[in-house]
Amino acid sequence: MRISLVFLSFLFYFWANISAAIEEPSYRVISANGMYEVREYEDRIAVQTIQNNGQNGAFRKLFKYISGSNTSSRKIDMTAPVTQSVEIDKTLPITQKLQDGKTVMQFFLPSKFKLEQAPQPLSEDLSIVVVKGGKYAVIKYTGRSTFRNFEKHSKILIEALSLDKVKTVGPPIKATFDGPLTPFFLRRNEVMIRVK
Repeated sequence: MRISLVFLSFLFYFWANISAAIEEPSYRVISANGMYEVREYEDRIAVQTIQNNGQNGAFRKLFKYISGSNTSSRKIDMTAPVTQSVEIDKTLPITQKLQDGKTVMQFFLPSKFKLEQAPQPLSEDLSIVVVKGGKYAVIKYTGRSTFRNFEKHSKILIEALSLDKVKTVGPPIKATFDGPLTPFFLRRNEVMIRVK
């Protein structure tokens, strides 16, 4: 029992230090209430892929890119969050938008990279993009990064923004900060929606 406790303590300590070392984008909080906050982000460089089914294939492609499958054969530090959004038909209700659209998954490159310096992907399924800065309404939540959890918190955020008469631009974005080895109750996730 004591060995298990020591091992778990070490694992949590190790993971906390690894998580703290991962770069996250900087932002400025414009406003906050008990439900959500509005943040302003600068432009960021990301590698992205678009796919029709599931997220595992997308994650693997992006991970291969940062592991050296690029024109420079350069390993690139992992950053957080990994984001997912959906290319959607704007005439459909939100639940169908989230289920039927094509998944856009992005890994942000470390801030030291400029667009012209980013190694180009070897895979034709990947592209280097500039994610335009702007204002985002953000709600935080813990737990597994499942579609159900994301959908639940997306609806909460959309309803809160509607009540506050905040105009949204585009679909909800799922931002996942922690990997699958992090205990679910310690995982940090966010729903982000661009706002005017």
